Amino acid sequence: MVEINVDKIKIDKFAQSTQEMDKRIARLYENVVKKPVMSHEMPEALTELSWASQSVHFAIEELYHQHEQLEETKKTLQAECKRYEELFEEAPDGYLVTDAQGKIQLANRKATKLLNLKKESLVGKPIINFVALKQKHEFRNFLTQVSQNGRSQELIIALQQHGNELFNAALTVAISYNNQGKAQTMRWLLRSINESKRAELVKITKDRDFDGDRPIHKYSKGDTIPLNTQVIWYVRQGLVKLTTLGETSEEVLVGLAVPGMVFGSYLTSLHTYQATAISDVRLVAIDVSEILASPALSHAFLPKINQRLQQTESFLVISGLRRVQDRL
Repeated sequence: MVEINVDKIKIDKFAQSTQEMDKRIARLYENVVKKPVMSHEMPEALTELSWASQSVHFAIEELYHQHEQLEETKKTLQAECKRYEELFEEAPDGYLVTDAQGKIQLANRKATKLLNLKKESLVGKPIINFVALKQKHEFRNFLTQVSQNGRSQELIIALQQHGNELFNAALTVAISYNNQGKAQTMRWLLRSINESKRAELVKITKDRDFDGDRPIHKYSKGDTIPLNTQVIWYVRQGLVKLTTLGETSEEVLVGLAVPGMVFGSYLTSLHTYQATAISDVRLVAIDVSEILASPALSHAFLPKINQRLQQTESFLVISGLRRVQDRL
């Protein structure tokens, strides 16, 4: 999570130093007044000192105010992060996050149960360590294919638990890229299956197709996109601006949804939240109830929710720090 750090102790020390400065100015003024002869420039200098002191006090008040605002922003981000972590941890299927080389970084409770290993023991291990020996070559080819086309793909493969117990699994992987277009993380959906469930996999694959047979909603540049707490929008084409209102009613940017990303009032706890098309867009509406009813859909959405959270964190932090600079 992005750390917001405004040191209140330093602000307090600055305020204390300012109070000491005020005392010195007051003593200086008393000494000047007691003098029988005063330079004609002295009153003007004292007035300038007084104004400078007031300006410093105003700046301190703004620092305290901005510190409070940033603390509130931090609480909001922590709440959003906790919500995502709960979704991740309590997911009914296994979920792993690895680096681009396949080394495990995160694992939820179900994944640790499937692989029969504690979370702290899983982290740092290559995921290929859990692939059955006879299928390691097939798994490497699968990773190469995913890396080349960049699309989410599924593989049915035998995995080996800690303790050498084998089980059939359905692995679905999607790659996350950094700003330079390089693979950064890989997100894995892990499900234990048996032969009777192979027919079900056909349906699961269809469920994971966000926009296969769904109606397309088109909006023109400048249109306000309606938001519903029971609907999540999936961006198929175009760019959507996501905003909220600051305490002085100024518009605050909290996200930019590009193709492949999701947004909606269900995904945020912000009281004011607006979506505006900044180009012609094509969207797919997916009911929250449908996502909750489909394990595959819900887990396919987890990385997209994470992506939305991280972007919102970044925009809120940038906005908060910019206001600090503007008001000083």
